[in-house]
Amino acid sequence: MEDALGKPKNESHRDHHHQSPQSHRSEEQHHHGLLSMNAMVIFFISIISIFIIFAILLIILLLHRLKSARENAQHLACKESCSILNNGGPPTSYSYTSSPDDIKRDCLHARNPTSFRQLPPHIKSSRRSRAEGVEVYTYKELEIATNNFSEEKKIGSGGYGEVYKGILNDGTVAAIKKLHMPSPLPNPNGSNQKHEDRSFRLEVDLLSRLQCPYLVELLGYCADQNHRILIFEYMPNGTLEHHLHDQSCKNQKDRLQPLDWGTRLRIAFDCARALEFLHENTVPVVIHRDFKCTNILLDHNNRAKVSDFGLAKTGSDKLNGQISTRVLGTTGYLAPEYASTGKLTTKSDVYSYGMVLLQLLTGRPPIDSRRPSGEDVLVSWALPRLTNREKVSEMVDPAIQGQYSQKDLIQVAAIAAMCVQPEPDYRPLITDVVHSLIPLVKAYNQSNVSSRIHSRRESLTYDDIMS
Repeated sequence: MEDALGKPKNESHRDHHHQSPQSHRSEEQHHHGLLSMNAMVIFFISIISIFIIFAILLIILLLHRLKSARENAQHLACKESCSILNNGGPPTSYSYTSSPDDIKRDCLHARNPTSFRQLPPHIKSSRRSRAEGVEVYTYKELEIATNNFSEEKKIGSGGYGEVYKGILNDGTVAAIKKLHMPSPLPNPNGSNQKHEDRSFRLEVDLLSRLQCPYLVELLGYCADQNHRILIFEYMPNGTLEHHLHDQSCKNQKDRLQPLDWGTRLRIAFDCARALEFLHENTVPVVIHRDFKCTNILLDHNNRAKVSDFGLAKTGSDKLNGQISTRVLGTTGYLAPEYASTGKLTTKSDVYSYGMVLLQLLTGRPPIDSRRPSGEDVLVSWALPRLTNREKVSEMVDPAIQGQYSQKDLIQVAAIAAMCVQPEPDYRPLITDVVHSLIPLVKAYNQSNVSSRIHSRRESLTYDDIMS
């Protein structure tokens, strides 16, 4: 019999029987090859998956540790920034004399230290619960607090607006700053109003997050209709400017008593601490840009706090970064490089601090047109004398003559000279200023306490004798 191809059937069967084992082995080899390849793919996928999972876990762990480290570092930095003097080492307590009124809370910063929260584009005027310690007030409430913003309640005024002393509905005495708002009428699109609103929101946002005993505390704000009002803690002893340069009282008896050397030293220290907090302990860095005597307020113990952040700028790197901006501020306090180029850094604040320190030393304003040429500009007159041991005593405010040691005077004068250097690179960091002032303040406090104890002992001895 033949099959369809013409071969005998038994021959075809023999061929098929002869070829079957080879075909079977080939199929088995192919099958095993596929299994091996699949196994290798699964193996490599497993290895890669394990590696990816391990990498993700490692990244999560590192981020967690980094976050913890940053939080710990910020907590320690703020705690140190708001404390003072402990046997010459890191400060542990805010007060100089352990007065209960001087013991303040630790410095607090934003809950999110990487950025400043923007207030809503349209600030609601309705009453809201306290957020981060800042209250929202209605205009009517502030009218009641200030007796309709009466003249008798006015405690200050300037180009920014007026400041009134008021009593809030909870009994808190506050300084209520009513800002001048430009009328939108000359400009149909109201750009002036929008700019002022933006500046107002930024100041509220900044102050609500910067909480430190060396900064005047923002208690609340009002944004009813066209009114923009800031409510601050009340500082009963007014501005440093008023204490150093006020000549408005013709009657000598009505004038303020001059600040003594120890008080001026503490004020210099408090102000340096305030700038240190802004420059070193905030993220992003805050540059005050208008640091001057009128923005330094004194409490009932003549402890200083810095106020007025209307011109403050954020975002510059602590050491090398700079901000290009239009020149704003007060003549006599502006750093030369900022006044000429608009380049703003933390060293610009250091220069302004140096100008305040010069005024604490000399009692003179930055510019005094009543004085002859060569003596009318404080920094030009003082700088050559600051590093001269003989002439430095001649430039000191007569009101504090004899209240300091020559050594302390020379050291404070040297700090002032460094701060007002024309080149910003030659100025110190404000942290260096703080560390330079710490031993001076500590030594003065210790000597002051010792003298009081000695006086008490003498008094007791005298009483014993008289009895």
